[in-house]
Amino acid sequence: MLDKKMQKALNEQINKEIYSAYLYLAMSAYFEGQNLKGFANWMYIQAQEEMTHALKFYHFIIDRRGDVEMYSVDAPKKQWKDAVEVFQAVLSHEQKVTASIHQLVHLALELKDYATESFLRWFVDEQVEEESSADEILQRVKLAQKEPSALFFLDNELAQRTFTPPAQA
Repeated sequence: MLDKKMQKALNEQINKEIYSAYLYLAMSAYFEGQNLKGFANWMYIQAQEEMTHALKFYHFIIDRRGDVEMYSVDAPKKQWKDAVEVFQAVLSHEQKVTASIHQLVHLALELKDYATESFLRWFVDEQVEEESSADEILQRVKLAQKEPSALFFLDNELAQRTFTPPAQA
């Protein structure tokens, strides 16, 4: 059985993961409007990943005989200046998610909830990848500003991304 404090924090994380999916869908729509289909694809795949993260938390709470609580999801921003601004926002957002995951790990250790701490290790590792990916694309988009045709090459590359559901833990 989950400690009530841990259960509340995990439910809040579900909300954060759903908000992340919502944010990336808004970014995907923004790129669709800019006719950058590859960037739109990358964001759409990112939204799918975030929903799978939310569902991992959902199933973990259920498996621990906890109560899942659904909260309102805020509307994300829907317009940006350019791709640089979008990916700066992505990196900043992923850093906030990382901090939230780290707080969950800290709480789990404080409560001596080793099952939750073990579960959260996947997310700790995942966030390293999320931040690295966002930063890499941000740096490449910044370089592409100097040579606009490079943006189209990057757009073509991002169009190749496909969704791969995470392995079950």
